[in-house]
Amino acid sequence: MSELILRNDTGPIARLVMNSPTNFNALSAEMIAGLYTTLATIANDDEIGVVILAAEGKAFCAGHDLRQMQAARANRDGGRAGYVALFDGCSQLMQLISTLPQPVIAEVQGVATAAGCQLVASCDLAIASEKARFGVNGIDIGLFCSTPAVALSRVIPRKAAFHMLATGEFLSAEEAARLGLVNRTVPAEKLADETMALAEKIAAKLPSAMGMGKRGFYEQLGHDTPSAYEAACDTMVANMMLRDTDEGINAFLEKRRPDWDDTAEEEAAPGSDPVRA
Repeated sequence: MSELILRNDTGPIARLVMNSPTNFNALSAEMIAGLYTTLATIANDDEIGVVILAAEGKAFCAGHDLRQMQAARANRDGGRAGYVALFDGCSQLMQLISTLPQPVIAEVQGVATAAGCQLVASCDLAIASEKARFGVNGIDIGLFCSTPAVALSRVIPRKAAFHMLATGEFLSAEEAARLGLVNRTVPAEKLADETMALAEKIAAKLPSAMGMGKRGFYEQLGHDTPSAYEAACDTMVANMMLRDTDEGINAFLEKRRPDWDDTAEEEAAPGSDPVRA
């Protein structure tokens, strides 16, 4: 694994740390590739139930690497091919997070700006230090944050998102929590412990149900209400057909702890999609 991404597993929890503090963990082509490869590997790891995405240094992520982007202008096409590859690769990374069977929690200790803010918005959950700040301030240098806007406008109200995009103003951690960009804020010294506690709570749930439910959650968001219910019903039926779900219900009724095996993929309803990517 690249030293840009440090991985430490604690039981079913994988903690990934972006490790490029000298450039504020910018999403260079190398950082994007490292994150994508690591997450794609975890997607097929049945031993991992939750992913924490953290960062080394003062900043969580300062967005794209502007020096690398400017260097691309020296190419014969003025950088167009490089820009297309960069933004396409970043978009694929953000979409991978939502299709990962494991929930991904952003642990935000510092500033998250532009594509860094996009990364937080793309994670399923986020806990932020009270010192964290969030912005999509590319407009300040003449670059409207159009790709970060995709994720941002899907997690906070439209007018709040456009205000950030059009003014370059930053949100405090408290305001980010109020708008729904992060789930909650905690004192800086408690950030890692609080994030791990949340990860442990989620990791204790049935992994096959979690993976199926996460996939269904994002799928129904793309439908109108009747179609969303149809898709959700299919997910619920497939979930009910899992052997370990049957065990979980019986354990609840019998007032005991469930004896989950979670070798449940083959137990799903015929024709259902596999839980793991």
